[in-house]
Parts: sequence; C-alpha cells; structure tokens
Amino acid sequence: MSFAEEKLNNGRAFDAAQQLGPVMLAVFSRLCPRIVMAAAVAMIGLSWPVSDAAAQGRVRIKDIADFEGVRQNMLVGYGLVVGLNTTGDTVTNSAFTLQSLIGMLERLGVATNDLSTTVRPRNVAAVMVTATLPAFARQGTKVDVSVGALGDATNLLGGTLLVTPLLGADGEVYAVAQGSVAVSGFTAGGAAQSVTRGTPTSGRIGNGAIVERETGFQFASLKTVNVALRNPDFTTARRVAQAINAFTRQTTATATDPGTVNVALPEGRQGDLVGLITDIEQLTVEPDMMARVVIEEKSGTIVMGDKVRVSTVAIAQGTLTIRITETPQVSQPNAFTTLSAAPLAGATTTQTIPGQTTGTPITTNPGGATVTVPRTNIEIDDSSNRRLAVLPGTVTLQELVNGLNALGVGPRDLISILQTIKAAGALQAELEII
Repeated sequence: MSFAEEKLNNGRAFDAAQQLGPVMLAVFSRLCPRIVMAAAVAMIGLSWPVSDAAAQGRVRIKDIADFEGVRQNMLVGYGLVVGLNTTGDTVTNSAFTLQSLIGMLERLGVATNDLSTTVRPRNVAAVMVTATLPAFARQGTKVDVSVGALGDATNLLGGTLLVTPLLGADGEVYAVAQGSVAVSGFTAGGAAQSVTRGTPTSGRIGNGAIVERETGFQFASLKTVNVALRNPDFTTARRVAQAINAFTRQTTATATDPGTVNVALPEGRQGDLVGLITDIEQLTVEPDMMARVVIEEKSGTIVMGDKVRVSTVAIAQGTLTIRITETPQVSQPNAFTTLSAAPLAGATTTQTIPGQTTGTPITTNPGGATVTVPRTNIEIDDSSNRRLAVLPGTVTLQELVNGLNALGVGPRDLISILQTIKAAGALQAELEII
C-alpha cells in the first residue's frame, strides 16, 4: 500500500471513530495509537517520515516503461503553399514546384498548355508536411502538422497549405492536411542590412490534419502484453515483474530480457486489460542504473550518475601554456626636424668627391623618418609548481564531486582527468563520450 493510500485509510478510520462518539474515540485511540497519530499528522499537513524515507527513489512504472501497441506513428507528405508575398520558390531553381503546380491545375480541370514556359510565379512554395498520428486515433480526430520549405522560398508567412495527403511507413494515407501556416520567425531588411529572427521558412498548422484511416490495432483483445523499459536493465525488469506479481497476487509477470516484462491476464481480470494496465501504471518501483559518466566534448559538459565511484588514485595535472605578446613601438624624430635636412628614407642624392668631375650618387640616411620598431615577448608556463594530489576512494557522489573540485581544474581539464582515471582502471563506471 502506498503512503497516500495509507494516509487516506487512516483518515477514514479516524473519522469513523469520531462519529461514534468520545467513548469509541478513546477506545480507538488506545487500541490503534499509530493510526490516530497518522491521522493527526495528516490533518496538520505534515508528512510521515518513515513512509517518505521508504518512498525515496521510487517512481511509477508509467514513467519508466511503455506498453506494447501504445505508440505513435509518423506521417509525411508533400504539398504546396500558396498566397505568399513574392517570397515563394523561384521556378527556374526549383523545377519541381512548377511541375507540382501544373499537375494540381490539371487535376482541377485547368488547361496548362505552354504554362511551363510562360508562368513564373513567386507566390508558391513546395513544402514537406509532417505529423504524428497518436495511438488509437479515430477517424475525424484532428492533429497538428509541421510545414517546412523544400525549395528556395524565403518566407512562408501568410501562406496557405493546399490539401496534402499524409502517408505512413506502409504507403497508406492516414490523414489529410490543409490550412493557414503560422510562422514564428520573420525577415526584414533594406538595401544595406537585413534582420532574420527565428526560421521563417517553417511553420505549424494547429489541428491542421484530419485522421482518415485508423491503424486497426485492437488492444483490448490481447491476452498478454509486453512492458518495454525505456532504459533496459536486468534489475529494474525484475523489480517491475515482482511489483506486478505482488499486486495481482499471482505469477503473471515475467522478465524475459533486460528491456521487456511479459504480463499475462490474471484470473478474474479477463476482458479487463485496460483496467489492469491502469493499475500497473500506478505501481512504484525503484529503478536501478549502471554507473556511467557521460561527456559532451563540444561544450565541455560532464554528467555523472549516482552510482559512480573512484578508487584511490594520485593525480598530477599540468598544462603547457605559451603566450606570445606583440607590442610594437613607434620611433619618432625629434621636434622641429625639417624635411630638407632629413630626406625621406631611401632617397638618392648626388655628392661630388674631390678629384672627380662628376658626382657620385649615394643613399641618404633616413634619420628623420617615423618608423615602427617590433617588440615581441614570449612567456612559457609549464605549471611546474603543481604537485601530486591524492583523490581518495569515494562512497557517495558528493564525495567524488568534492574530490574533483579540490584539484582546482576546469571542465576541459576534468574531461582529460576522467579519461586518464578510466585508463588507469580506477574509475568504476562506464565512460561514454558523445
């Protein structure tokens, strides 16, 4: 019995004793003091600590498993969106848009002679339409659809999706979609600048598809049903089977593999599969999981499970950092320097040497020119001051986190440390890099 059910029953017994009068209430209090205490605690809004401690970590089977046949189905279709404000496909670049437009007009009885060479519409866009068919959806049920541009359309704002059949994996039409496309993004701009928010080439149509065909699955006719765990685990599968057997007081559930528990209709529940599944969904179990560390290297994200443990290891982590700094300086001539006294750098003048009749060209010294003098500073830090640090064996996840934080490293360096600890055999968990 769950804690909520226990509180409810205790409260009802306490109320019944109150209605019988003070004498019976005193007798009831003497015979069942725990029930009276539990009812009093429930009346003042407090929780029962013993039951809460036992309920920690328990979840409903409904939240960790799926039932055979209770599933969604994906639908997809190809259609046309019309009514766009010159933001549709360019038919010269998207030939399939014009072909689809001509085919649609021909089915509507419109003559399309030489239309492919004379018409260049910009208010039509070819789109892909997707939807999800809910489990046990009946004919006439409306579902939402998503629309995405297939060609070079720039915006679907203000467009209307024409009748589009939506097909399942078996090629059959299960729904038909049509309606105005709601677009959350937009594009605005001028000659020199443009702004785009969101994705204006995709949108949604609320209740835009009507279910025309049912899957035909008869759930109530099943004699057995499989419970599929979302995170397969031997221990969790066994606990689910034990919880179901304890509830039915029969051996009706069997764990066939880490991800499947087979449940047969118990005696007295024949023809009531829906009611049985409803009761099973509310049963609580404590799921087990394997120790795992998940690393996402792109963003430096590290996620550790509660079961992760590390044996005692000594760690020394160092990083080689080379920093190159360029600080160029400007050398400027003295004040009041005239251009005639300080010719430009590289200028050629003529000087007459005694004993010669002609002048000899020489290159002047660029004494008065402003020049840039490079200055480069190189620093190397090999973290030589870091020493070995001991990471003790941990019992809880909090102790492991405290030990890793004591190393004083960032997430990027921590990823390398965890990989090295795993290679050394000290990380008692599965290391998964995504």
